[in-house]
Amino acid sequence: MATTETQAGEKKLLDFPTSCAAPVPQPEEPVKVVPLAVAGALAVGLTWYVWAAHGAKFGVLLILGLLLGVALFHSRFGFTSAWRQLIAVGNGQGLRAHTLLLGTAATLIALIVGTGSGLFGSTPNPTAGGLGLALFVGATIFAIGMQLGGACASGTLFAVGSGQSTIVLTLGGFITGSVLYTWAYPLLSGWPEFKGILLADHVGWFGSWAITIAVLAAIVLGTRFVQKRRNPPPVDVVPTARGFARIYRGSWPILVGAVVLGVLAGAVFLVSGGIWGVTSAFSLWGAKILQVFGLHPETWEFWRIKANAASLAGPIWKDKNSLTDIGIMIGAGVAAAAAGAWKIHSSIPWRTAVAAVLGGILMGVGARMAGGCNIGAYLGGISVGSLHGWLWGVFALGGTWIGLKLRPLFGLGNPAPTDSVC
Repeated sequence: MATTETQAGEKKLLDFPTSCAAPVPQPEEPVKVVPLAVAGALAVGLTWYVWAAHGAKFGVLLILGLLLGVALFHSRFGFTSAWRQLIAVGNGQGLRAHTLLLGTAATLIALIVGTGSGLFGSTPNPTAGGLGLALFVGATIFAIGMQLGGACASGTLFAVGSGQSTIVLTLGGFITGSVLYTWAYPLLSGWPEFKGILLADHVGWFGSWAITIAVLAAIVLGTRFVQKRRNPPPVDVVPTARGFARIYRGSWPILVGAVVLGVLAGAVFLVSGGIWGVTSAFSLWGAKILQVFGLHPETWEFWRIKANAASLAGPIWKDKNSLTDIGIMIGAGVAAAAAGAWKIHSSIPWRTAVAAVLGGILMGVGARMAGGCNIGAYLGGISVGSLHGWLWGVFALGGTWIGLKLRPLFGLGNPAPTDSVC
């Protein structure tokens, strides 16, 4: 018979039961001195160069990227694992962290746009992504790819920075897929779509913010309902420092990471006038690599578009997404080395390697088709009140389900209800 205390606990609105208690985190490993010194020198030297050569705006964007890398690593903030845990066993902890990230970013961006604020001469420029077949197919393909590749766009960057060798293959596939999209642009563009919908155009910025927060609150309640019914295993924990050292040695509670990342996403918007993005930089990097080898992607239709041509002709140090991407990898390297977690794995099973490359290619193509990834489309779209961000999330959940069915073909496991952690 249940006790009164248990019955009361079951009625708590924000009670999220699991099949057992989460394990106690182990102490962190000693600081990795050499990787910390290298990553720290890169962070300082590159920031000085970008600031001196290209100005304060681009230097600040690189610094924001460094901070994003630190926050992503210390909170181990995941999109791939969050959706996998939800679909496989019903644990919604990761998705609830998403709602806090999205709500924080949406609140700050609504204030920035509503007041017309901007730094370094930038003007807030929220835009709505198109609604159509390319969005639906692209988001689905991307989600399949991230389950095979083992990381999303932001996760790929911070995992590479922290020394995860397998994810280097994912990044290589990601860049390859992005290049394939730009090469096949005439075939993969121009699909049927409707004009994007920005909520603020219809209900104002306060109304847009209120609707976003209401939907996010409903998602939290929905994950409670699912989790209570399925009683999943808890999310695994990682080694951590204690006390004040936890700030710079990790690991952070995931909800703390969500708030910090939301604030940094708002800061990117304030500095640049646009949302935090990731994957467009991979197309640019791939094209520049081809040029180094004497090829001419600038003749492709994608790179003949005026804005794209200007981007390809300029240095990557003046490309917003390149700066934050590079910053994330270096910042994650600093954080991982400080936490004693920076490590290169020399042995990668061949099926895992194939899955990493294939997953990266699918993400590269899918992100470009859908107009963004889990950051540019999902976080960016929802935080500015664009309907395409919500639809991206819905189709990504469907793609996650497909990806989970494919993972065993490559020797990759999925969480099970009988596991002690997921």
